[in-house]
Parts: sequence; C-alpha cells; structure tokens
Amino acid sequence: MCLLLCLVVPVLAHAAGVQATLDRSSMQLGETVTLNLHVDGGGNVAMPDLGPLQQDFDILGRSQSSSLSIVNGKRSAELVIGVVLRPKHAGTLTIPSLTVGGAQTAPLILEVDAPDPAAAAAMHKSLFMEAEITPQRAWVGQQLSYVVRLYYSGNISSGSLDTPQIDGVQLSQVGGDLRYDAVRGGRQYHVIERRYALVPQHAGTLQIPALGFQGEALDPSDPDSFFGAGTPVSASAPALAVPVQAAPADWGKSAWLPARALSLTLSGWPDANTPVRVGQPINLVMKLSATGLPSETLPTLSLPTLQGATVYPDQPATATANDGPWLVGSRQRAFAVVPERAGTLTLPATTLRWFDVDTGQEQTAEIPAHSITVLPAVGAAAVSPAAVGTSAPPAASSTPAAAEPVAAVPVSTMSHDAAWRWIALASLLLWLLSVLAWWLWRRRAAHGPAAVAAGSGAAESVRRARQAFLAAARGSDAGAQLRSLLAWAQAERPAIQHPGALHTALADEAQRRALAELQHRCYGAAASTAAGGDDLAEVFKRGFAWHEAGKIDADALPPLYPFKL
Repeated sequence: MCLLLCLVVPVLAHAAGVQATLDRSSMQLGETVTLNLHVDGGGNVAMPDLGPLQQDFDILGRSQSSSLSIVNGKRSAELVIGVVLRPKHAGTLTIPSLTVGGAQTAPLILEVDAPDPAAAAAMHKSLFMEAEITPQRAWVGQQLSYVVRLYYSGNISSGSLDTPQIDGVQLSQVGGDLRYDAVRGGRQYHVIERRYALVPQHAGTLQIPALGFQGEALDPSDPDSFFGAGTPVSASAPALAVPVQAAPADWGKSAWLPARALSLTLSGWPDANTPVRVGQPINLVMKLSATGLPSETLPTLSLPTLQGATVYPDQPATATANDGPWLVGSRQRAFAVVPERAGTLTLPATTLRWFDVDTGQEQTAEIPAHSITVLPAVGAAAVSPAAVGTSAPPAASSTPAAAEPVAAVPVSTMSHDAAWRWIALASLLLWLLSVLAWWLWRRRAAHGPAAVAAGSGAAESVRRARQAFLAAARGSDAGAQLRSLLAWAQAERPAIQHPGALHTALADEAQRRALAELQHRCYGAAASTAAGGDDLAEVFKRGFAWHEAGKIDADALPPLYPFKL
C-alpha cells in the first residue's frame, strides 16, 4: 500500500569503509529496530560476529542486499547487512562496535522507553493509532516534531492516511515512512511511523486535528480475500494542542532565530605564514547552520566592510536536511576579497544573535576578527615614485664631484699639458651630464612609456593591444574586456600587473569608475549598472589618463556589499 514506504532516516556512525546505522534512535520496549551495516565496494563479506549484541538484544533476523550505482561515470557499489533487534529491557542501550570486513564500526546509542500505559488499553484492537508532539510548549518560529504511528495486526491490502491541515503553520514531512514491528500487551503489531515538521507562524494555541486512516484488511481464513475482497477498517490519531509563545518583547529588530543549535563559521582566511599580495584574491566561505530551522528563515550572509579591499560575493547556496525528526537549515556563500593596497588588512568580527529553545536563553554566534599583512604586488617599484624621473638632483650631485678635483689644483701651478687634460675631462663630463639631463627631460615630458619606446617596436605593440581592447569592448564578454584592457595597460606600463594597480595609476575618475564596474561584472553576482559595449570603448578611446609620478591617489574603492546580518 501507499504507506509502506521504507525510506529510512538513519542515525549515523562511521568507520573506514563501514557505516553503521539504526532506522531510529528511540523506541518503546517491545518494538523492534533494524541495525544496518553498510560496506563500501560491495563484494562478499562474511556475516560479522553478533555475539556482543546478545547482552541487551534479541536477534530476530538477518539479511543481505547489494546495490550498484553509476553517477557521472563514477561507479560505486555497496553491501548492506541488516539485523533485526528487539531490546530486552528499557534504558539507554549501546550498540557495541562490530568488526565487519576487517573494519570496526563505532558504537551507537539507542533510547528504549517503558511501554505506554495509555496505549495498553487499545491492545485488544487489531488496528489503532498514536500521535505525539515534541516539545509540549513552543515559541513562534520554532520547529516542533509531530509523529503519527499506525499499529495493525494481520494484513492490510490498501489504505490512506490523512495529511494534517493546520492554519498558520508551515508544515512538511520529514523523511519517509518508517516500518517496524512492536509488541504491545503481548500482541505482535506492524507499525508505520510518519514524521512532520511544524513551524508555527503566530502566537496562541496550536490546534492539531485528529488524523484518520481508512483501509481494507485481509482475513487469511476468508476464501474471498484471495480475490482482493477485504473488510473496510479505520482508525484515528488523537487531536493535540500546544501553546505557542511570541518572541520576547525586548528582542529588538534583530532576526528572530529560535533554534536547538546554531553555528556560524568562516573558512579560507590565510594564516600568518601564507603571503598575500595586492591584487591576489582571498577566497572565503561563510556558512550558517541551524538545527530546528528551515533554510528560508536564515538571514542573508555578507562580510563586514573592509578598508583597503574590494569584496566580490558569489551566489548563495541554501539547503534543508534533517537530523532524525529535526530540520537542519543551512546557508553558504563564497566571497573573493581582493586587496587594493599594501599594509594590514583587517576583517572585523561578525556576530549573530539567536535564541536557544532548549535553555530559553539568548546566545551569540561569532566569527572573530582576522588580520593579515598584504605585501606589494609582484613587480611593483621598490623606490619612491617621487625619486623616479627627476633630472635635477643627479646633475647637481654629479657636477661638484667632478669639478672638485679641478678646483682643488691651482691652474698656475700646473703644466700646460696637465691643464688641458683637466679642461678636456671636465668638458666631457659636462657634455655627458647635459645629454643625460636632456634625455630625462624628454622621457618625463612624453605621455607614458609608449612614447619612449617609439621606433623600437613598442609603439606597434601598444597599438595592437589598444585595437584588441576596442574590439572586445564591442562584445559582451566582461572577462575578455578586462583581460584586454589590462594587456593594453601593461604594454604602456609594464609594472601594472593587476586591476588594482591599474585603478590606482589612472587619474581620470570616469576611467576609474568604468574599471571598477568592469571588475564587478567579472567577479560580482550581478551587473545592473556596469558599463559595457560602446560606453566602455568611449571612456578609453583617447587612451589612458595616467597620474603624474608622485601623485598616485591611494584611496581604495568603497565596499560594494555592506554587512547585513
């Protein structure tokens, strides 16, 4: 029938190549539980020694099954050994470590409760239902676990169970139906268990109506049952009510996060021994995980404002899994942090308030502050820009040094030939200094290194790089546009190795803004206002507007994505 869906919600324990699971972590005395031993790779594995289990359990049955799957061309096989157990007594029982295929499993914990006296009154029935809700009181937005169980003896050929219809509640089924056996009042029953996650959206009393089951039972002694004719049967689970409290009045405007557990982590920040340079991206991943909350209730993730770096966030990823009866919502987002200047880069601390529903207390999840020293880009000049291209100081410092020996020897005391030798040497030095000063003046007056390299083939290289960029600017490939623009800049100024250095060297605000928007198109999540096509070509069609030496603007780009938690 449609209810007999055996999708197990496991409680996991791991060992190398072997995984042990229980189909549930809690039960009542008299019920059965299945221990599954998963062996990676499949093959022939001998039945393990189950003797350690016999102290607390009766072993009712054993089975083996194999599976083979191929995903994206990768083949994987698994052997599953199933062992049906019935606890001998109530309490917290331990499934001991077992040796399977040469590997050890880790111990598992099973909670076994005493039989429910209220359910014993229904033992004379061949079909009955139970319902329970956990916890008995809740907060708005807190997940509750609602469990419905159908007990039946004999055979049921078909049947359907009602789905809860509750106003003002977010409802979803957790996992698939569990199927196991139980003994109540000395009578053997088959059990089908279904779990729901309920998240109330309003304060007040949460009313859960009774759920009904309708089906057909087969009687083995009735010959008509062989042809599919059965007796209609029905049962219902009791209605339940849970008081729901509103969020504390003093909580403020922070996101209301009532959870059983919550963690906020950041990975990828380099350690002190890892060199980081200007323009080299730092790839970070922030993850938020909460037990008892679906992913859609978790806040958006972003980094705090960084001084001296630009942050490019990736698209966020969300998921909702389950840990037994509880939802586990998670959000994850990757960020590329690109340092724009040398020095100390600090990531401020990040905090997130949440409410612990188990203790009833406010808690704070925190990512501590991080700092790293950013080195200059590879190939950056080691001398001060103010000292580059200045012709006057070298001339002033060289002339006295060369002239000093001449002035130190009185002409009247020298021979005629010696005097002419000193005069010729001084004239040669003065001529060389004049040529050097003229060359430095022409180099400084020219517009960039491209003019200096004219006639040597560099000008042709600059022209080709410029044409390649203008051709790329007419397209829509932001990556190709940024690469060709950087290649053009490097043809004129070889010291420029990355977009951050190019942004710093540009004097024109329109060109700086167009470069920043182009970087956003390449690394950002979207490009709503990015320049492109004819606009990008128009901004750079007259060439680069370079800063003069010694006048570099060190201001960093403003952060594109402020912190929102």
